[in-house]
Amino acid sequence: MVIRAEPLSTRATLVHRSYLNAAPEPRLPTTEPAGSGPKETAIAPTPALAARTPPARLREARRQLVERGDVGAGLIDPLLQASWQRSQDHGLLPQGRVLGAPHASGAQLARALAHRHALVAHARPVMEFLSEQIRDTDSLVILADTQGMLLHTLGDTSFADRAARVALRPGAIWTEQWRGTNAIGTALADDAAVVVHGAEHYLERNGFLTCTAAPITDPAGQVLGVLDISGDHRAFQHGQHRHALGLVRAAARMIEHQLFEARHTGGLQLRLHSQPEGIGTVTEGLVALSDDGWIIGANVAALTLLGLARNAIGATRIEAVLALDLPALLGPSAAARLPRRVHRHDGHPLWLRADLGRHVAASSLTSTTARAVIPADALAALDTGDGAMQAVIGRARRVQGKPIALLLQGESGVGKELFARACHDSSARDSGPFVAVNCAALPETLIEAELFGYRPGAFTGAGRDGAPGRIREAHRGTLFLDEIGDMPLALQAKLLRVLQERQVTPLGGGKAEAVDFQLICASHRRLREEVDAGRFRDDLYYRINGLTLQLPPLRERSDLAALTQAMLKSIEPSRPHRLAPEVAAAFARYRWPGNLRQLNNVLRTACALMDNDEHEIGWPHLPDDVAEELIGPPCAAAATARPIDDPEIDNHSDLRLQAERTIDQTVRGSQGNLSEAARRLGISRNTLYRKLRGARQD
Repeated sequence: MVIRAEPLSTRATLVHRSYLNAAPEPRLPTTEPAGSGPKETAIAPTPALAARTPPARLREARRQLVERGDVGAGLIDPLLQASWQRSQDHGLLPQGRVLGAPHASGAQLARALAHRHALVAHARPVMEFLSEQIRDTDSLVILADTQGMLLHTLGDTSFADRAARVALRPGAIWTEQWRGTNAIGTALADDAAVVVHGAEHYLERNGFLTCTAAPITDPAGQVLGVLDISGDHRAFQHGQHRHALGLVRAAARMIEHQLFEARHTGGLQLRLHSQPEGIGTVTEGLVALSDDGWIIGANVAALTLLGLARNAIGATRIEAVLALDLPALLGPSAAARLPRRVHRHDGHPLWLRADLGRHVAASSLTSTTARAVIPADALAALDTGDGAMQAVIGRARRVQGKPIALLLQGESGVGKELFARACHDSSARDSGPFVAVNCAALPETLIEAELFGYRPGAFTGAGRDGAPGRIREAHRGTLFLDEIGDMPLALQAKLLRVLQERQVTPLGGGKAEAVDFQLICASHRRLREEVDAGRFRDDLYYRINGLTLQLPPLRERSDLAALTQAMLKSIEPSRPHRLAPEVAAAFARYRWPGNLRQLNNVLRTACALMDNDEHEIGWPHLPDDVAEELIGPPCAAAATARPIDDPEIDNHSDLRLQAERTIDQTVRGSQGNLSEAARRLGISRNTLYRKLRGARQD
């Protein structure tokens, strides 16, 4: 075997060196519908790192690939052959240099580190531990994100200098698209732990490396990044990297364990293991439950023990998997805190311990589920598990109660007003007013009167009693100026004076009145660029920019499943809803250009279209235009390794071809029955006919 890879589900969760050669775990099912019940699955073989393909066979395989365009069957491992073929399809030449490979600027790297703040924060201590284990072996420990961007490295300085010559340093992109077969890029492509040794690298210039990598998965089942050990290939030949795969896999499990604990601390958790002594160790399975019994988080070990696929997270109730009574399990007695024997519905025994957490009150349990009390504050309610949002919420908390203005930046629909209101409701000003003004929605002739108020008769059409203005209405509360980037320049100067003097004078004259408010502004425009273009006053920009918080778009968030469940619960609190597995998978692939606003509208429409006895949202409950977009191929962001703001990204043609291929496969799978194909695709027959006609004309 040339390339040693195992599916993510089989990766070990053991930390101690003595455990690294323990028996592997069973594979996770990858296509089983969520909630359909567990089943026994195949056992993956333990990788034998000592056996590598002889160099002569690698040279022959490379010659065939270059001269014929493919490699003969059986010459090298099929996984390595597939990776080489992908590398060639990307237009890379084995002997060539990497031309045009993207490398993040300092600002782009800083944004990536901020976006993956939770991952980096929890990975660094583990990387330091790992670095100690491989000290003096000419090696580096590397953390990369899902785009293959290297975020952080630790290790031997002398080897780091050599590695930098092939761009093995922070900011470089190491997907197969740009670097060919390599442990980081291939682990991302195959979603598997992998070893790539010496000449197994597609690019010959990387042949001095031996690299070992394992993906890191968050509690929602999404891949967050990759942990890698890269070193001199001669050290591998001398046996110094014999345990690298076990170390990387164990370290990845440690990071996943910490991410789970950080995300779901305070909530209802179940700890699982096949032995009672395993509960409380890093080898345990972890499950987070919502207040009504839905699985909203799980680590790989838990999914394996429960026989569930990743898409079960957010779509499966715990009672559908385990035969247990949650109210009895979470009772007030001390015995309820001890491990107890439970059974899956197929009869397989497990040991389980329930942890209520600080937000769960056992006295509030209903007859069937455990109910969580209301989160500590409104900001806590916005934390559904995404690392970037957690970082934003944490920074907002640090300035609560301080005279520091907040500037919220982000695309339209990401929830800037929702976040501003949560900041207000979580502050000491929560008993005061929250006054929101959309600067883009008011006519230029009225916005001054709307903000500052006016005296009776101040202008033609003025009200007989005058008006206090929105700024004065916000006294002792919070003033939220949405889309402040659209405010006219003349009015910006007057607003600046109010912010400086904390006094407002209404139109028509009169005595200035003191105002006291917390200021939060928001804009989908990049205000720094607006200042440079002369469309926004720089003095006002620095006045409102006490702390800038960048809210992530929905397509970059890792908590879609939990967020969807929270929205469904808010839409119809008394009626449990869930997404059908295929719809949940389509939601995860979709780019959501309208962000939270679009997701909320789609879910509200779906709930309205459901019958009273239905609880699962399927394709028939979605509008035709939304379903048509959702059945398309994965978003372009997942199909490219370039930074998000790279202007050369254009995958329209590839996406169109993939969509046509999906339709063709569905029609053939329906034996030409177009009505059945349209039903499976979740679109109307007219839409299907139109797409088929368009494909034939092309």
